[in-house]
Amino acid sequence: MRKTHFLLFALLIVVFPVLGQIQYGGGTKFNLSYSNPGEYEIAGIEVTGARTLDAASIISVSGLKVGDNIMIPGEKISGAIKKLWKQGILGDIQILVQKVEGNFVFLEIKLAERARLSKFGFRERKRGTIENLKKTDADELKEKLHLIRGRVLTDALIRNSELRIERYYKAKGFLNVKVFSQQEPDKVIKNSIVLNFIIDKGRKVRVNEIFFVGNEYAKGEKLEGKLKKTKEKLRISLGKNLNRDLLKLDTPSFKNVYNRFKELQLSEVGDYLAKNINVNIFASSKFDRKQFSEDKDLVIGYYHNLGFRDAEILWDSVKQVSPFDIDLYVGIDEGQRYYHRNIKWNGNYLYDDKTLGKILGIKKGDIYNKENMDRRLNFNPTGLDISSLYMDDGYLFFSVQPVEVAVVGDSIDLEMRVYEGSQATVNRIMLKGNNVTSDEVILREIRTLPGYKFSRRDIIRTQTQLSQMGYFDPQQIGITPLPNPNDGTVDIEYSVVETPSNQIELSGGWGGVFGFVGSLGLVINNFSLKKALHLKEWNPLPSGDGQRLAIRAQANGQQFQSYSLSFTEPWLGGRKPNSLTVSLNHSRQNYLGTGGSLRISGVTVGVGKRLTWPDDYFVWSNSVSTLLYEMDNAFVSSNIPRNGTARNLNYNSTISRNSVDNPTYPRHGSTISLGVTLTPPYSLFRDPSEVDGNAAFEWIEFNKWMFDNSWYVNPVGNLVLCGRIHFGFIRSYNNNTEVSEFERFNVGGSGLAGQNLLLGTDVVGLRGYDDNTVRPIDPNTGLKEDGVAYNKYVLELRYPLSLNPAATIYGLTFLEGGNNYGNHREFNPFKNYKAVGFGVRIFMPAFGLIGLDWAYGVDATPGTTQISGSRFHFTIGQQIR
Repeated sequence: MRKTHFLLFALLIVVFPVLGQIQYGGGTKFNLSYSNPGEYEIAGIEVTGARTLDAASIISVSGLKVGDNIMIPGEKISGAIKKLWKQGILGDIQILVQKVEGNFVFLEIKLAERARLSKFGFRERKRGTIENLKKTDADELKEKLHLIRGRVLTDALIRNSELRIERYYKAKGFLNVKVFSQQEPDKVIKNSIVLNFIIDKGRKVRVNEIFFVGNEYAKGEKLEGKLKKTKEKLRISLGKNLNRDLLKLDTPSFKNVYNRFKELQLSEVGDYLAKNINVNIFASSKFDRKQFSEDKDLVIGYYHNLGFRDAEILWDSVKQVSPFDIDLYVGIDEGQRYYHRNIKWNGNYLYDDKTLGKILGIKKGDIYNKENMDRRLNFNPTGLDISSLYMDDGYLFFSVQPVEVAVVGDSIDLEMRVYEGSQATVNRIMLKGNNVTSDEVILREIRTLPGYKFSRRDIIRTQTQLSQMGYFDPQQIGITPLPNPNDGTVDIEYSVVETPSNQIELSGGWGGVFGFVGSLGLVINNFSLKKALHLKEWNPLPSGDGQRLAIRAQANGQQFQSYSLSFTEPWLGGRKPNSLTVSLNHSRQNYLGTGGSLRISGVTVGVGKRLTWPDDYFVWSNSVSTLLYEMDNAFVSSNIPRNGTARNLNYNSTISRNSVDNPTYPRHGSTISLGVTLTPPYSLFRDPSEVDGNAAFEWIEFNKWMFDNSWYVNPVGNLVLCGRIHFGFIRSYNNNTEVSEFERFNVGGSGLAGQNLLLGTDVVGLRGYDDNTVRPIDPNTGLKEDGVAYNKYVLELRYPLSLNPAATIYGLTFLEGGNNYGNHREFNPFKNYKAVGFGVRIFMPAFGLIGLDWAYGVDATPGTTQISGSRFHFTIGQQIR
C-alpha cells in the first residue's frame, strides 16, 4: 500500500503541472474536465512571446497542426509541450485555449525565450579580491569551452563550462579549484546575458609521498622512478625509513635529528646514505589523474621487462594529508616471474634456425622480456634485428609473429612464425612538401631509387641525409612505403616540411680588444645560381638548387674591417656528391696606438668528395689557399711589431665523418675531423741569413694539424649529453727555424663569435676566461704570445626548451678545460684551465645560432695570480672549437 501511494503521489507531481498549462483563454465558456476530456478540431494556432524564433517552426516542432483532432485534456497537448521543451531554447511554455466554437478550438502557444549569450569572460579570486584572469589561461579556456556568442544560454551549458574549467585547473595541480558563474543582463542587446566565470584556484595540490603495496621484488623507490610525470614534492629525501632504520627517535624533530646524527658513527651514516639517498629536485609534484594513469602503465611495463608477465595494478587511492598535500597508494600484484625455455622457428627458408637465433640473442633461461624480444625481432636501434636482416635485402612483406605455445611452471615456450614473402623492388619515388627545393636536390640524396631492391637501412640513411641538409624540419620528415603485393613493387613517398634556411645577420657584439664590432651578412643555404640570372624566379631570393652563397662584412670603424664572399656547389656536375667551394676574403686591422696596420687578402679553392669506405658518412676535402699579409708595425702573435710582406701558399686536406641525426639539436651520432695544412718547405732550401730580425719570411712556412671530435648521447627523453675534444699543432719543417708567427693559436673567451677577428691567428674559445688571455709567456721577452699547440675538452648536458623549427631553444650546463702552449715540449693534455657554467642557445633560421653563457673560471691565467672567476660570454654562429 505504501508503494502504491508513493507512485500515485509521484504521478500527480509529474502530470498535473503539465496538464495545468492547458488553460482557458477566453471566448465561449470552456469547461476543462480531467475526468471527462472532450474531442476538438484545431481551427487555429497562434504563437506569442517569440522574439527571435519563427512561429511556423515552433508550430511544426510542437507536432500540432490545424485540422487535427485532439483530446483536451490529452496526450497531444502534453506531448507538444515536451517536444518544445526538449529543444532547450525556451524558459517557459504554455498552451492556452483562446476560444471554442462548437467542436472547433483555437489554441495559443505562449512562450518565454531563454536569454542568449552576448559575451563571456573569466575572473579570478585572489586574496578576497576579484581580478581579471591572466591572458594565457583565458585564451586556453576559450578554446576549451567552445562558447559561441548568440548561443542560447542553458543551465546545462553553464554547468558543463564550469566543469571544463575545473578539469583544466585540476590538470595543473589545483585539485581544490572552485568555479561559479555570474550572469548580468546585457544593456545593449535585448534578451542577452553577459556571463562571467569566477575562478578560485586555491593552492596547488602536490604529491607528498607515493606508497606501493604488494611489491616484493621491486623496491618502492625504484617504482617511483618509473613514474614519469607523477613525482613527490620537492625535497632531498634520505629514505622513508630513516627514523626506523637509523635514527630510532620517538619524536624526530629537527633538533633531535641533528643531535642523533652527531652521536652516530660515520660508517653507519655512510652506509645508510649510500643505500637510501634520493634526490628529487627537477620533477614537478603536481597531481594529474590522467598522467597518473599513464604512469601506472609504465610501472606495469617495467614489471613486464623484468619477466613478471602477469603483473597488474589492482587498485589505487588518494589520501588527503593536508589541504594541499596528498599521499598516493598503489596496490600491485606482481605475479610470477617467467623465463624463456624453448624457441622454435617455423616458416624460415632463407636463414636457418641457428642464424636467426644468434641475431635474436635470447637463450634458454633468460628472463622473459617481451619488449626486448619485440625490439630484437622488429627494430633494434643499437644493433641488428630479425626484420632488418630480411628488409635490408628487399623482403618488405616479411613478418614474424611470436606465439606462446606452452607455459610450464615459470617457463614459456615460443614459436616464431615467419612469413618471408618475396623481394620488393622500388617502383616510384614521390616527393611532397618541397615547394622551394628542387626535386633533383632531394632525389640525389635518396638511397632508394627506382629499380633498387627495397632496403630499410637505406630509408633510414636517407632520412638522416635529408635531416642534415638544413632545408627541412627534421621532426617532420615523413617516409611512407606503399607496397604493391600483386607485382612485388613498392612506391615510396617522402614528405618534407621546408624551414627557412637563409640567414640575415645584422648584429653587434663585444669583440674583446676591438670593442664593439658590427656584422652584416647574408647566407643563402639553398641558393640557385641558375635562377639568379632570372629575376622572375626570385622568391624573394634565388633558391632551390642546394648551393650556398655567403656574403659577410664586419667592422668597428677604423680599427677593424673584414669582408668575405664564398660560394659552394655540393654536387659539381650534378651526378656525384663532389663539392666545389670558392671563397674570397679581405681584412684590415689598424693599431690606433702605434699607427700600424695589418692587411690580409686571400683566395681559397676547395673540392670535396663523399667517400663510400669505411662508410658513406666520410668526406674527404682538399683545398688550395693563397694569402697575402701586408704588415706595417703589425703585432701578429706577440707584442713585437713586424713590417714587410709575407705570403702564404698552402694546401689543406681533411678527412671528416658526420653521423649526427639533426644539425640544429643533435641527439645521436658524432662528428670527427682530422686535417692537415701544409706550405712548401722553404726552409729546407733557403738560407736563414736572408731574413733579418725585424721582418717576417717573404714566404711563410708551417705544417698544421687539427683534430676535432664531437659525440652525442641521448640517455633519456630529450636530454642530450655532448662531449667534444679538440687538438691543434703547428710546426716548422726545420728544427732550426722558429714556427711561423702566423696561424698560431689564441685561446680564451667566447671565441669571438667563432670569427677570426685577430688576423693571422686561429681563435679558440674557452669559457670562464677573458678573450685572448690563455696565451703562453715568451721566456725571452716576458710577453704573452700565441701558442703552437693547444688542447680543449668540453662536456655539456643539454635540454630543449623549444624544438619549434622557427626558434629552437635549449639550455645547457657544461664543464670545460683547455690550454695553450708556447712550445711542443710543454704540451700536457692533462694540464688545463678549467671552467664550469651554464647557458642557453637560440637557433632562428634567419639569424643562425645565438648563445649566452655564464662561466666560472677556476684557475688563474698565465702571468696572473688571481683566479678568473665569473664571466659572461655572448656568441653568434656555430662554433667548431
